[in-house]
Amino acid sequence: MTRIIPIAAAGQVAAPLEFRVSPPLSLYVHVPWCVRKCPYCDFNSHEARGEVPQADYVAALVKDLESALPLIWGRPVVSIFFGGGTPSLLAPEAIDHLLAAIRARVPLQPEAEITLEANPGTVEAGRFKGFRNAGVNRLSLGIQSFNDRHLTALGRIHGGREARAAAALAAEHFDTFNLDLMYGLPGQSQEEALADVDTALQFAPPHLSCYQLTLEPNTRFAFEPPTDLPEGDACADMQDAIETRLAAAGYDNYETSAFARPGHRCRHNLNYWHFGDYLGIGAGAHSKLTLHDRVLRQMRWKHPNAYLEKTSQDTPVQESHEVGADALPFEFLMNALRLRDGFPPALFEARTAQPLANILEPLRAAEADGLLEMGPERIAPTHQGRRFLNMLLERFL
Repeated sequence: MTRIIPIAAAGQVAAPLEFRVSPPLSLYVHVPWCVRKCPYCDFNSHEARGEVPQADYVAALVKDLESALPLIWGRPVVSIFFGGGTPSLLAPEAIDHLLAAIRARVPLQPEAEITLEANPGTVEAGRFKGFRNAGVNRLSLGIQSFNDRHLTALGRIHGGREARAAAALAAEHFDTFNLDLMYGLPGQSQEEALADVDTALQFAPPHLSCYQLTLEPNTRFAFEPPTDLPEGDACADMQDAIETRLAAAGYDNYETSAFARPGHRCRHNLNYWHFGDYLGIGAGAHSKLTLHDRVLRQMRWKHPNAYLEKTSQDTPVQESHEVGADALPFEFLMNALRLRDGFPPALFEARTAQPLANILEPLRAAEADGLLEMGPERIAPTHQGRRFLNMLLERFL
């Protein structure tokens, strides 16, 4: 999906904000190393050249968390997400130590969802069992495809056999897990995309993520794009076919690219899409924190070496700024309208400290054009609105 960033008018004075209730708070932990950088990846990831400095990095994460405590003091954490990079490069013992340190410093809800991302090329039975014993209760596997030809085109370090083995291990050790799949791959047909879905369904994953390959800026694919990518109409047909296949298998397409069986929606991501708060620690991690009179965004130092050095000096934050009141409605909608069920009108005011009347005119215009459904209980995108989400969002810039 194209990224749209709102820009406030020059010299515009933001209206005063007053937040009566703090949103739910999640914790994001970024692990920046990968075995090899994939050509489509625009995340803050770095090839691990030699051993990952696990002990030093975990110590830095703990120090980073401690420095942020004044901003979140007393607030319960509802979910933790280890993302990357490839968090499964860390040993289960490192994850265990880090989770113990987190529990000692923040009130973690007893039923908190704790997700760890893993790649099939970096896992084995003992590690999965170790992650589960450490307290991870949800795994997210970056499968992308089970087809060796497509995995090679994507620059992945695993093959179809490793993908199947990892999915089987996830099903063995975790009650809830996610399989990431991509479609619109170089040279991929609709039949091949559906074959990946059918293979994934053999492992009965409670959650699936299916998203189209996009050529993001500052990636190798952006500079050297594959020559045989499916056309836009072909990708749209793949999306329709995938949604139909998964609906027939009992999966709820509750978000643009997320499908879940009952009771297995990703709570961490739902908090993002409901414009909840999140503290991000680790190299390049982002935070969004609601204080009583403002919304604060932060970014940690991106390069792992810089992050380790700056955190040792008690300065892990590279950038910090307040989100202007004029930008909050768009940021809220950019998240909430990804959800099929949309949002209750009261949530807009709770998360932006502004009345819904401020955006009522473009809401009604979008409804008239068939992009939104509006009612007293919820405001949600129509099927057309979900298909043309950027067009819908542009109305609120």
